[in-house]
Amino acid sequence: MLRPPVEPMLAQAVESVPGSSVLGELAFEQKFDGYRAVLFTPTGPDGAFLLQTRRGSLIHDRFPDLVAAAYKLPDGLVLDGELVVWDAKAGRLSFEGLQCRTAARGRRGMRALAASLPAYFIAFDILQQDGNELIGYPYRQRRLRLEALFALHRLAAPWTLCPMTTDLIKAQQWLESWTEISGVEGIVVKAMNQPYRPGHRGWYKLRRRNTTEAIIGAITGTMIRPQLLLLGRRDAYGDLRAIGRTAPLRPELARLVGGNVITADAGHPWEGWRFASAWGSRDVLDATLVRPELVAEISADTAIDRGGIFRHPVRFKRLRLDVTAEDAPLFSPGPSAASSG
Repeated sequence: MLRPPVEPMLAQAVESVPGSSVLGELAFEQKFDGYRAVLFTPTGPDGAFLLQTRRGSLIHDRFPDLVAAAYKLPDGLVLDGELVVWDAKAGRLSFEGLQCRTAARGRRGMRALAASLPAYFIAFDILQQDGNELIGYPYRQRRLRLEALFALHRLAAPWTLCPMTTDLIKAQQWLESWTEISGVEGIVVKAMNQPYRPGHRGWYKLRRRNTTEAIIGAITGTMIRPQLLLLGRRDAYGDLRAIGRTAPLRPELARLVGGNVITADAGHPWEGWRFASAWGSRDVLDATLVRPELVAEISADTAIDRGGIFRHPVRFKRLRLDVTAEDAPLFSPGPSAASSG
């Protein structure tokens, strides 16, 4: 019988759909931008509803709305899924709202947030049913059991069944059109004959990526061989706002950038700044400021916070030596910052 913590099965990022000749028949699920969570319902009279994060922390106390709706679920159940919240004022899924809810303290504050930012659990896998483990079953059978669970118990909000298709054309349509919706960031590809392997990166994820431009404001590494580029955009007042960083540069691209960047003069707008090594991290990069004159063409996914910062590293494609910093897109907070200039 499964008990927390359960290490979720993971997905590796890819650029295209893996070949079915290797994996067999494929399933495609919509990928939501939330927190990975594993849900447990009681297995006996003394049991309790539990909600576990990917890293094993229990957070059900932060979500009294889900706890209150747990009576709709049968006992002895373990579901894998994505935890999201809905921002009614903005009319969209909100990753920032989810962060607020997980950081909340005090019953009154949690209940207030539950009213304004209701939570939803989007189930995409069933790991245990009636106390019986299902992780050894192929995905095909687990999915059928999950769909039957929702139908038999007439489950509705806040319990949601993750959309799935075996039609590649439909999946591509999801990738192209659904990712325009804030909170939906791509698709996950799974083999239909695949068992559930905790901790194993046996699934594949494709995020929609947009091509756009940004100004190089700083680098890590050396001026000759930069490792990462720290990027910015000017706002309506002309101030250079940081928007994220690139993934590590390939050697040939590092040489190209190194041959063009120039060490910053005094008065750089980022003087005295500290740059986090990753979104939400407290670790600081050893960065060198450069003249904010070069424009980089980048490929970025749709995960952007309200501050207009890319939550995942972007990919550097090339230098735009044919344009100036004044030609780069202006800074814009929120999802619109990802649109191409």
